[in-house]
Amino acid sequence: MDDRTQLLTLADRCEASSKPDRELDADIYEALGFVVRRKPTRLVNRRTPAGGIYQHGSFWKTLGTVSADIDIAVSLLRQKAPGWSWSLQCFANDEALAFQALVADCSGQGVVGSLALCAAMLRALARREPASSAAPTEPGLTET
Repeated sequence: MDDRTQLLTLADRCEASSKPDRELDADIYEALGFVVRRKPTRLVNRRTPAGGIYQHGSFWKTLGTVSADIDIAVSLLRQKAPGWSWSLQCFANDEALAFQALVADCSGQGVVGSLALCAAMLRALARREPASSAAPTEPGLTET
């Protein structure tokens, strides 16, 4: 599975999720380029370390609840795509998907605002051009 497909699959998982999910959090962080240490599922006791993400040298930071906390979702968006515009709306009606997010002209929806924002962010990142082709040369000019 290529990176674009992985991001779009995660966006669909965010929209399909009925509640925040730690496994989804870890998958989102991994897809965004973080090294993730997952909490073991076997032989778990009180002393088992929690999952986390690897940052800056040998510093382990607790894995953020990006699917549950809008502040963490916004900070991750600002870190991975600084300067991008985004919005989040809540619709007070009987619909199951009450939140609608828009990130760089890509939409997402979810039962929780952070899930909707994650879905929109992942779609926008999947649509983004790779860095090598993001700066094309002007027409009529050639490099020598």
